[in-house]
Amino acid sequence: MRLFATIHAAFHRPETTIYRWVNGTVWLLIFLSVGLFALQVGLGVIRLQDSTLAVLDDVILVFFAVEISLRILSYVPPELDIFDLSEPARLRLHLRGRLRFLMTPLNMIDLFTVLALVPELRGLRALRLLRLLRTAKLFRYSRPFARIARGFFENRLPFWFAFSLLGTEVLLGGLSIWLVEGNSHPHIQSLGDGFWWALVTITTVGFGDITPMTDLGRAIGGVVMVGGMFTLALFAGIVGHVFLNILISLREEQYRMADHVDHVVICGYNIGARALLDQLVHELPASTTIVIIAEGERDPLVPPELSWVNGDPTKESELDKVRLSHAARAIVVAPRMVPPQQADATTVLIVFTLRRYLRRLAEAGTLRRKKPLWLVAEILDAENVEHARTAGADEVIESTTIAFSLLAHAAAVPGSATIMGSVATAGALNLYLGVRPPPADTPASFGALARELKASHNALLIGLHDPESHDDTFNPADGHAVDPQMQLIYLAFEAVLPPPS
Repeated sequence: MRLFATIHAAFHRPETTIYRWVNGTVWLLIFLSVGLFALQVGLGVIRLQDSTLAVLDDVILVFFAVEISLRILSYVPPELDIFDLSEPARLRLHLRGRLRFLMTPLNMIDLFTVLALVPELRGLRALRLLRLLRTAKLFRYSRPFARIARGFFENRLPFWFAFSLLGTEVLLGGLSIWLVEGNSHPHIQSLGDGFWWALVTITTVGFGDITPMTDLGRAIGGVVMVGGMFTLALFAGIVGHVFLNILISLREEQYRMADHVDHVVICGYNIGARALLDQLVHELPASTTIVIIAEGERDPLVPPELSWVNGDPTKESELDKVRLSHAARAIVVAPRMVPPQQADATTVLIVFTLRRYLRRLAEAGTLRRKKPLWLVAEILDAENVEHARTAGADEVIESTTIAFSLLAHAAAVPGSATIMGSVATAGALNLYLGVRPPPADTPASFGALARELKASHNALLIGLHDPESHDDTFNPADGHAVDPQMQLIYLAFEAVLPPPS
């Protein structure tokens, strides 16, 4: 288990040191491989399999094969951390999840690159150049490839429909021409010849190597030609309007079929929420998917790596679009264009709707979660805090009260607001909640734990949190006994203790 955890961290946890070492080694091999490829092309030895350059290139490809194999085998489907499954279901999920992970675009590029080990497929070595797209620093500001990928991702249902139609036409056309002329036509010797003729006819390429000879065969050809015209028009329409948000209903429907798991759902959006998005991108791991559900079209200021769904989070029928059943956390942002009481009423309604939706799925037996959805709600009026908690919010942020308290305290204690702001800002010294380090089953004093945490992790222990009553105790006496179930509140530049489960 320890070996698997180390391999998993090396390929799937960017915050670890071993991940950075492995990633740096892979990048070095990529640049070396690209350099060898360019040198082989320049020297004209690209086809010499026994050359020194070709042998060195094969060695690098073997390293790539080992790297992608370990990356796929160490992948853990996120559904395993959310749902309580039987052993057969876990096994199926392991297989299906790894296959789904392998089918992602960047992993497919790596897989095709490795296939260049086969001599007949040496031309696939050129695909290694596409691995350069893994870096975000090449397009730090505009990110054109992220926008292109987002456009195709949000319209993949129409593409599936178009390719399904094409496959059906090829199947019917090829099978029909083979049944009609397979015994008499000299160039249709197999079913594969029929499929080839149907595909060539539909795409209007017209090589002319196969031509129907009978009247029924020509009639089939005419039908296939007309169907091909409609199919090409369909593809042209989808490709031409993929970035213009055409086929909105189909695009929203595909979110119901998305594979987001363990993601964060943000309910509601306003101009001030952009700062929230920036902080979330900075705080959360790079692999975390963030989905925004709000009414209206996508704000152009929203980062391209974030998903946007046009929907009303106060309606249960809209929550399927963002796969709330598979989400790990949800944040309800208060609207700013209405009075505070009306804004809080909307927030409470959204919280109630989210909880009722999940409860209905659980009662129907379609949802068995290990961990409940963690729901955070923003409230503008302190009088509505208990309403939000009663509706089902795990945490309530009184944004207006907190802001005014900082202002008042800054007037009484100059400089305190700046200090509190730096503590609450991502990237600086921040507040964290974690479980006790091992051995966590033995009683200890607050002072002993504080000294141990400072010495081992350079973190400052400031208080204790009771997970049962949700009471917090700050700065207790050094001799205060700490129950093993208590969680630690500490200040650090990054999370150094395991978070509460």
